[in-house]
Amino acid sequence: MTDRTDDHEGEEPHGPTVRDRRRIDPETYQVREPQETAAPAAEAPGNPTVSTVEVEELNVALAERTADLQRLQAEYVNYKRRVDRDRDVARKVTIETMVKDLLPVLDDIRSARDHDELTGGFKAVAEEIDRITTKYGLESFGEKGDPFDPHVHEALLHAHAEGIDGPTCVEILQPGYRIGDRILRPARVAVAEPDPDAEPDRPEPVAQEAGTDQPADDQDQ
Repeated sequence: MTDRTDDHEGEEPHGPTVRDRRRIDPETYQVREPQETAAPAAEAPGNPTVSTVEVEELNVALAERTADLQRLQAEYVNYKRRVDRDRDVARKVTIETMVKDLLPVLDDIRSARDHDELTGGFKAVAEEIDRITTKYGLESFGEKGDPFDPHVHEALLHAHAEGIDGPTCVEILQPGYRIGDRILRPARVAVAEPDPDAEPDRPEPVAQEAGTDQPADDQDQ
């Protein structure tokens, strides 16, 4: 019996552990001092932590990705501009090719209009063709009396004439056509130049007034 009692006395009691956290001691009625907790070990100054290194690496990676996106955006903008420019050039070439094929038809319409043969259904078709070509920017040029310009005129006939100061278009055989600044066909004209054998115009003498036809010496006398 004694041995069993000694064995139980040597064992630690089991059960919940109660800690007295009251600020005032119930026996002495004195304020208890709070227990000091161990302060965490201070980090060694000058040594960057792992989190700081990771932040720096992320900032570097972010700057690289931002530069890549800016470069891709600039390449896309340049590509879009190049595509738009090529599309505009292709459109202009297509329109010019189509209009060039219609120039003989426009010449026939002009000839029929000059001879008063543009009547009936043919007149309606001609007006529709004129409307469509004007819509695409086609303009005719070349008027009688225009100064001859080899860049926009093609001389088919040459002659001399009086009363002109330089090479002049005296007759329009076929009008020229252009779209904007691009010449599709020069105006085919007859050109006249001043006659080299014609005498230059001389100024007529000015008539003197009565009483002033005598020399100055006679008037003094």
